[in-house]
Amino acid sequence: MSWRSGSRGVVLTAYHPSGEAGDAPGGFQSKRRQDRNKYRRSGQYTMNHDHSKKIPDGASFDRSGSQDSLDELSMDDYWKELENIHETRGNNHEERVALVVKEPDEGELEEEWLKEAGLSNLFGESSGDSLESMVFLSTLTRTQRAAVEKRVETVTQTMRKKNKQHQIPDVRDIFRLQNDSKGKVCDGSEPSTVRTSENKNETHDGPEGPKFSLGTDEQKSLIEDMPSSDTDINLEISFAEQAANLKDSSVGKVYKGGGSDTLLPNFRLPKDKTGTTKIGDLAPQDMKKVYSLALIELTALYDILGTEFKQQKAVKIKTKDSGLFGVPLSLLLEQDQKRVPGTKIPLIFQKLIAQIEETTLETEGLLRIPGVATRVKGLCQELEAKFYEGTFNWENVKQHDAASLLKLFIRELPQPLLTVEYLKAFQDVQNLPTRKQQLQALNLLVILLPEANRDTLKVLLEFLQRVIDHRDKNKMTLKNVAMVMAPNLFTFHGFASKTIEQSEFVMAAGTANVMRFMIQYQKLLWTIPKFIVNQVRKQTESQKKEKKDKAMKKLLKKMTYDREKHEKQEKTLNDTDVPQGVIRVQAPHLSKVSMAIQLTEELKAGDIVARFLSQKSGNVQTLKKEEVFLYEIGGNIGERCLDDDTYMKDLYQLNPNAEWVIKPKQS
Repeated sequence: MSWRSGSRGVVLTAYHPSGEAGDAPGGFQSKRRQDRNKYRRSGQYTMNHDHSKKIPDGASFDRSGSQDSLDELSMDDYWKELENIHETRGNNHEERVALVVKEPDEGELEEEWLKEAGLSNLFGESSGDSLESMVFLSTLTRTQRAAVEKRVETVTQTMRKKNKQHQIPDVRDIFRLQNDSKGKVCDGSEPSTVRTSENKNETHDGPEGPKFSLGTDEQKSLIEDMPSSDTDINLEISFAEQAANLKDSSVGKVYKGGGSDTLLPNFRLPKDKTGTTKIGDLAPQDMKKVYSLALIELTALYDILGTEFKQQKAVKIKTKDSGLFGVPLSLLLEQDQKRVPGTKIPLIFQKLIAQIEETTLETEGLLRIPGVATRVKGLCQELEAKFYEGTFNWENVKQHDAASLLKLFIRELPQPLLTVEYLKAFQDVQNLPTRKQQLQALNLLVILLPEANRDTLKVLLEFLQRVIDHRDKNKMTLKNVAMVMAPNLFTFHGFASKTIEQSEFVMAAGTANVMRFMIQYQKLLWTIPKFIVNQVRKQTESQKKEKKDKAMKKLLKKMTYDREKHEKQEKTLNDTDVPQGVIRVQAPHLSKVSMAIQLTEELKAGDIVARFLSQKSGNVQTLKKEEVFLYEIGGNIGERCLDDDTYMKDLYQLNPNAEWVIKPKQS
């Protein structure tokens, strides 16, 4: 990859013309061999040799550093894949349009960050109308608030320098307002129990209401007292809060070991009685809140750990508006959905994976051994012409060719699958001190990906795991697959680093390790942390109270009865013929459309679904258990699909005003 600095940014080109300066035929390969041998001899063949990244003062935890897991691994697969990519591009004389990554002006990055986090009304012309943001800020943890405050301060200082004419609030005033008015924000009259960083940041709804843990100061002792092993991933406490407390206590247990797949920690999620929430389980309005919170949480985590977090921005460039390869993912899906409504994965991507698996996944060197470059190029051109017509002859595609086409598709995307915005953040995961923190950061980054990118990445990782499952036959272990796939996912990695040899080796080992983590822990990465779901609940609840209070004030101007009477009537209406400890479950798609369910300590969501499916009356049962799920709707959440192991009594106590509906999961 080549790059050059411009007055406004860094210019990237994804293709290398053959005969690049300084590269005689075969020069690329021989140079790579010389370089890697030199680094092996010098002892610098590690991923964390970049001393520009420093641990914050006072933090005594060790680097997990993938150097412990990758030092002794042969990087030959990585460099060989890079050589194959170079050869493929060398045979393609078409010069790709350059991708320009815009260098932001002072304060522009922070301003964009606040917009992404849904906090644009904390500054600028709309800064006076920030009641909604006050509700949002009231649910943040100490470290999350610090991250927001830091960015608001930068933006306001920049605005003052530029002499903006509109109101420029002082960051201290914003957070002071939030602290002083939190009672009015939450219920309009009584002081709220939502505490900020000065007030311990724990939220309650009174002695009988649901309690939300947001992972804050008061829970420091809870973190220390919770029985857990080093491999437990705590999703109840903010990751940044955990890191801050770990830093304060100056203890950081890390995992060290060689490159064997089995030496990766067996991270697990402790059982949550209120159910595990996966990406895709929440309604769009809830996911919008999750996105904002995940962005703030990731930034807070990187701040605590002393790693710079900067979202890159690509200048819009002209791209293909039709075809298969080199077409923006969103546009490709748009044209595919006209043919297959509802599809979330590009059809060509699905077909290439199916073609690879059709033969056998036991083929030795699968993904590592490339197809013949000239044949792959010809197949690519033929696919462009015949794929959508349905006239392409797949019998002519050899397995290694299909694998090469799959990797080519990923590389040819106009912007990386991991996105320009977050690619550098994915790379910087390697610089975080512990493997657990690396996993936490990856979890948040996956949440932040656009839906199309995230869905496509998920299908890719699931496929790679199936390849690894046949490692005894195909000789493709986790580390082999990670080495081969890393150059393809991080094709655009040159834009964020200097093109010096040492940095290139740092990047190679680092991205291979990130790739390894994404494959190994993919099931964990698609989980939404409970502390974020709880923050969504608190926001939803506060917003509903605010809307209710506004409606009540308007109503009281026209009606003569008081608020207490209205609430009593509302409660009576909602609780009609539903005894205490009983919930009413609706199932409009099943034979039995409604049932009163008595809650017990051991009753799970899966038990309720099974009970409905066992009732057959009238219509023939057409839906199977794996096709329908119990949903929690309303109350303090928009909509949430429950996993079968959710304990219903515990969840009911958390959200007593929810409705319960059994229905098929929307694709």
